[in-house]
Amino acid sequence: MKIVSPEFEILTPLDPAGLLARLERAGRTCYRSEERITPESAAGFVRGLLKSGHLSVIEHESISLRIVCDRGVSHELVRHRLASFSQESTRYVNYGRGPAGRGLVLVKPLFFEEGSEKYRLWLKAMAAAEEAYLALTAAGATAQEARTVLPNSLATEIVMTANLRQWRHVLTLRCAPASHPQMREIMKMILARFQVLLPEIFGDIAA
Repeated sequence: MKIVSPEFEILTPLDPAGLLARLERAGRTCYRSEERITPESAAGFVRGLLKSGHLSVIEHESISLRIVCDRGVSHELVRHRLASFSQESTRYVNYGRGPAGRGLVLVKPLFFEEGSEKYRLWLKAMAAAEEAYLALTAAGATAQEARTVLPNSLATEIVMTANLRQWRHVLTLRCAPASHPQMREIMKMILARFQVLLPEIFGDIAA
């Protein structure tokens, strides 16, 4: 059994200046104001689009991420319909063998302090789930049969692609205090990176 923290990786090669320039070119089509494009005009134009609520323009650019989270968080994430997802399949991945090693990889719940009684009880439940899974596969059960005992804390990899408008929606919703703590944990990490790379588009979102 291995315990990991959530993480993410940006898969889309990002050139922020080029991205903003393409958004400006698309947006100025609406106003036939292409003659106002300069080497420095894109950032201000895109900020103006967001301020005026003209968000359809930022749908022209998308970003793909590889996210490592627990299965429970992934089940909430895939509810966002205006996105594409490719997720590690528990039907086909056998955690009793393979390059990842023998045993389950689990995401540590941030709300259980290590050494606490709650954390001890969680570890005990995870060890029981792993033991049952490995026993089932050793007895000849297929991965899709053995997965019935897998816990929500199982680590999963999921690739998510969404346009910038949808990312704004997802991050606004999932970074809010009412969001599930583990969803908020990974989304705040993503938002922080996006705010560094594209402050014109994500800088106004609170975490």
